[in-house]
Amino acid sequence: MTIPVPPYIQAIRPYVPGKPVEEVERELGLKNTVKMASNENPLGPSPRALEALRAFLERIHIYPEGSGFYLCRALAGRLALSPGQVVLGNGSVELVEMSARAFLNREASAVFSQGSFAMYPIACQVVDAPFTAVPMRERNHDLYALLRAVTPRTRLVILDNPINPTGRYIPRRDLVAFLERIPPEVLVIVDEAYKEYVQAPDYASVVDLLPRFPNLMVLGTFSKAYGLAGLRVGYGAAGEEVTAILHKVRSPFNTSSAAQVAALAALEDEAFVREVVALNARELPRLKAGCEALGLPVTPSVANFLLVDFPGDSRAAFEALLREGVIVRPLAGYPHSLRVSVHTPEGNDRFLEAARRVLGR
Repeated sequence: MTIPVPPYIQAIRPYVPGKPVEEVERELGLKNTVKMASNENPLGPSPRALEALRAFLERIHIYPEGSGFYLCRALAGRLALSPGQVVLGNGSVELVEMSARAFLNREASAVFSQGSFAMYPIACQVVDAPFTAVPMRERNHDLYALLRAVTPRTRLVILDNPINPTGRYIPRRDLVAFLERIPPEVLVIVDEAYKEYVQAPDYASVVDLLPRFPNLMVLGTFSKAYGLAGLRVGYGAAGEEVTAILHKVRSPFNTSSAAQVAALAALEDEAFVREVVALNARELPRLKAGCEALGLPVTPSVANFLLVDFPGDSRAAFEALLREGVIVRPLAGYPHSLRVSVHTPEGNDRFLEAARRVLGR
C-alpha cells in the first residue's frame, strides 16, 4: 500500500480478540469446546432481553433513536440522575474512546495503570496523545504513584474498578481520597464494567459522587452480568457539561435500536442478574481453590474471572489447554499468566481437569 499512514497509527498494536469457538473447533478437530476467555455470561442473555428482541425484529429497518432517549431515561432513574447525565456507547469502551477524542491531543495526556484494560493506551494512540502507564503494586492500582504521574498537561485519568485482567479493586474509601486530590481540570473515568459481581463490603459504585466531583465519569456495561456482549451497549454517567462534550464527538446512532431495546428489558430483569451474581459467587472461590490445589497461584479477584499463573511461558499453557478444548485468554504484559473466566460448574470442572492434564498431575 502506498497511502501514507501517520506514524502514531502505524505504531498501534490492535486489540486482538480470541478466535471464534467454531473456528477453533474446525482447526483442531474438537467438539464441545468451552470458552472461558472473554468474561462472558455463562448463563447467556437475559430472557426478558431475548423476548424484547424477538418482538422488535420487524422494526430493524428504522434508524435507532440517536441519543438512546428511553434507555438513558431508564438508567437515569436507576442511578438517581437526570437523563442528560447519561450517554450511551457501543460498549463502555467507546466512552473511553469518545473521551480521548474530546479531551486529548498532543499537548493533553492521560494516566492509567500499566497492565489494566488493553484499550486504554490504544484510545490515546488513535488521537496521537501521550500517556503515562503507571506500574501496579501487587496487581492493583498504585493510587499514590498515579497521583504523582498527574501533571499540568494531564486531562484524563482512567481507573478500571475492578481491574481487568487482575480482578483486584480499590476500596471506596481509598477511591474517594484519590478523587479529592485530583485537580478539577482532570476528568477521572472510573470503569465499573464488573461492578455487579463484587461482593466485597468495602466496594461500592461511585456514581453517587457525581454531584461532589464534576470531573468524574463512571462507566457501566450490559456486556457482563446482563449477558448482552454481542449487542455492544454500555453507558457513561457524568455531569451534563461532560456529557454535552461527549455528544459532540459521538457517532450518530452509535448504539443500535436492537441493543437499546434489549438493554432496556435487561435492566428490568433483576431476577436474572441475581441468578448470575449468585452463580459467580459460588463458582469464583471454587475455581480459585481448584487452581491452587493444582499448585497454580491465583490473584484474588472480585470479578467474574481469575488471573492464573502457570509455570513457564503462559502461551504454551494456552496452546495446550486449547488442544484440550478449553479456550482461555493469554495477555500481553503477563507472560506467565492466563485470564480464566468463571463458567458454569461443568465448565469450571472442564478447565480444572484440562489444567491437571496439561500440568501432568
